[in-house]
Amino acid sequence: MAHHPDRPLSPHLSVYKWGPHMAVSIFHRATGDGLAIVGTLALLWWLGAMASGADAYGAFIACAGGIVGKVILVGLSWAFFQHLFSGLRHLVLDTGAGYELKTNKMFSILVFVAAIVATAALWGFIFMETI
Repeated sequence: MAHHPDRPLSPHLSVYKWGPHMAVSIFHRATGDGLAIVGTLALLWWLGAMASGADAYGAFIACAGGIVGKVILVGLSWAFFQHLFSGLRHLVLDTGAGYELKTNKMFSILVFVAAIVATAALWGFIFMETI
């Protein structure tokens, strides 16, 4: 396909300066997909284990209580909070507020911080209850 010099070129990714707002957008999509895929698989495994009897459910609980299971559960909870706070940010943007560069950058960074803090608080509470 020949390039016509009178037609403008579409900007490429190298033209844009990466910022937290771009990262939040990408993470919003990734966490939504992760929650849908991994969360659904975990839910189906749990339901299948419950329906299969005590031995299968015991194996599920042993796996979920192990290191890999806890990493997956912490990851799912972080993805939930990241997606939640990013969605709230988008809700604010839909009202027409928060488009100023400094405000947008601050809200974007706040999404990451809030997701990490909420995940740490949730798992801190869970671990304190199990002790």
